[in-house]
Amino acid sequence: MSPAPALLIRDAELQSGARVDVRLAAGRIEHIAPGLQPRDGEAVIEARGRALSVGLHDHHLHLMAHAAALESLPCGNPVIGCVTGFAELLLMRARMEDPTAPGWIRGVGYHEGVAGPIDRRWLDAVAPRVPVRIQHRSGRLWILNTCALRRLGVDENDTESNRETPLERIDGRLTGRLFDGDDWLRARLAGTYPSLARTSETLARLGVTGVTDAGARNGRSEFAHFVAERRDGRLKQDVLVMGSAELDRLADAPGIRVGPTKLYLRDAELPPFEDFCHAIARSHAARRPVAIHCVTRGELIFATAALRQCGPMRGDRIEHASVAPPEALELLRDLNLTVVTQPHFVLERGDSYLDEVAPEDLPWLYRGRGFVQAGIPLAAGTDAPCGDLNPWTTMAAAVSRRTRKGSLIGPDEALSPAEALALFTGDANDPGGPARGIESGAPADLCLLDRSWEAALGDLAAVGVDATIKDGRAIWRRG
Repeated sequence: MSPAPALLIRDAELQSGARVDVRLAAGRIEHIAPGLQPRDGEAVIEARGRALSVGLHDHHLHLMAHAAALESLPCGNPVIGCVTGFAELLLMRARMEDPTAPGWIRGVGYHEGVAGPIDRRWLDAVAPRVPVRIQHRSGRLWILNTCALRRLGVDENDTESNRETPLERIDGRLTGRLFDGDDWLRARLAGTYPSLARTSETLARLGVTGVTDAGARNGRSEFAHFVAERRDGRLKQDVLVMGSAELDRLADAPGIRVGPTKLYLRDAELPPFEDFCHAIARSHAARRPVAIHCVTRGELIFATAALRQCGPMRGDRIEHASVAPPEALELLRDLNLTVVTQPHFVLERGDSYLDEVAPEDLPWLYRGRGFVQAGIPLAAGTDAPCGDLNPWTTMAAAVSRRTRKGSLIGPDEALSPAEALALFTGDANDPGGPARGIESGAPADLCLLDRSWEAALGDLAAVGVDATIKDGRAIWRRG
């Protein structure tokens, strides 16, 4: 790519309150001062006193899953709302498909609050002639109808071969429920990776110039896909790629870098402790920190015990830390671990949490203030498509701590608006560290908001972005 042409942003407000002009050249911030005059041929953006921020970095999302979700049917509350609405939506979509040469109906974000614990028979009653697969909100469960099972080559009567699959059987009959079977499903679908263009454009509209892809299964082929999408211009953001040991010996590419090893824990199926310690030690030996998925008390205690046994490495981090009671904070602090959390789940899922989460755990859900006061580096990611891709919504949720119905969860965990913004302005390799600044010589990754800093920090959820600049180029401008 040719060097970015010079660009002048005039009369922008910095977070300090200063009103300045900012000149960008060769992908960097060249000069910051009031009263700069345009050079011949230099593009100009008139900020007119609007707030200028560093470009946001989403520290935990799933790019390809989000791209696939854009082509999928949303199946969760509050989109559907009730069992009748869900059935009608599926039926309408099924009628749109040609049963002589059908594609898939792919649903995402399902939760039992919509229509209960649905299974193959339920889907068959609604859409018997089109292959349907519905992903649960947790990401760990797919529900498939009979047509889908046949499309995947599953023989109902071949109990011997089916014994090796993660498909659930009750009384010898397939229920259509597939637990933790993404690898099995991916191998049978044998599909190509999705274009990231729509997801990248949405991120650019939100002021995001970089992301961390948190896929535990990311390997050579996924990394190559990110590189190709970035090279060909469909992916505008930089990507730090978490993933498996396959990434250990890969070289960074322009805009695409190898990140931590992602390790996944589940309370119901914890690995042998020594095996987990070995996985951490192997990653550290490869000079890669680890990022450990922890959503329960038990998983967090298990993870910190293993890191204490192995010895932590700079950059080790805990993903989600969904339940972090006071005794866990001391462990996290002593090990110098970073937490990357999702406070918007209090907004998006909080009303369900009030019914489903043990009362003693509710105060410690997706904490904010507690981590900050304990001196634990804290950053955030949207976990899209499991959560809303909009980081401004996440920031607002970190401040309000309210559910969609207005209930408060952990009000003492609320952050200030400036602290909430900082969740998305740290460096990709140092989430929770010092926020990146707008200063001479820094990368020209910026976003121009549609309002002043006072107005933006007063209502983060309402913030819009007028321009997003990556490497000195405008990758999105309003209008």
